[in-house]
Amino acid sequence: MPVPDAPVTGANAPRTPAATPGPARPSRLDPAVAARLRRTPDGLVAAVVRQHDTGEVLMVAWMDDEALHRTLTTGLATYWSRSRQEYWVKGATSGHLQHVRSVALDCDGDALLVNVDQVGAACHTGERTCFFTELPVTATGGQA
Repeated sequence: MPVPDAPVTGANAPRTPAATPGPARPSRLDPAVAARLRRTPDGLVAAVVRQHDTGEVLMVAWMDDEALHRTLTTGLATYWSRSRQEYWVKGATSGHLQHVRSVALDCDGDALLVNVDQVGAACHTGERTCFFTELPVTATGGQA
């Protein structure tokens, strides 16, 4: 029996537009890069952040065009805070900076992979990574 690609919880959810035609806020991002982005309706792209040398996934955040521009040109990971509606440089207040080693755009243009050299904890809770809560997997995997 084939397994559907969509999770059960979202299988019947209404579809949202694939992307907005442009950034929600003014940006200095290279237009050639901006043209490749597929943004959420509020102008954002998911950024998966990992430690460059170990591959450890540290966190997921959001970038708009200007946050990506700042990240690419300063070498410090800069994100858009959806709750505060402002830009934030990771570690600007805590000292737990993310020095950017590389940024890659996925094949669909709707996610970024940000490889960083993480100083200290990546999670606001003080944990090294935001992914420290393991969930039980009861499926055996593979074919039945």
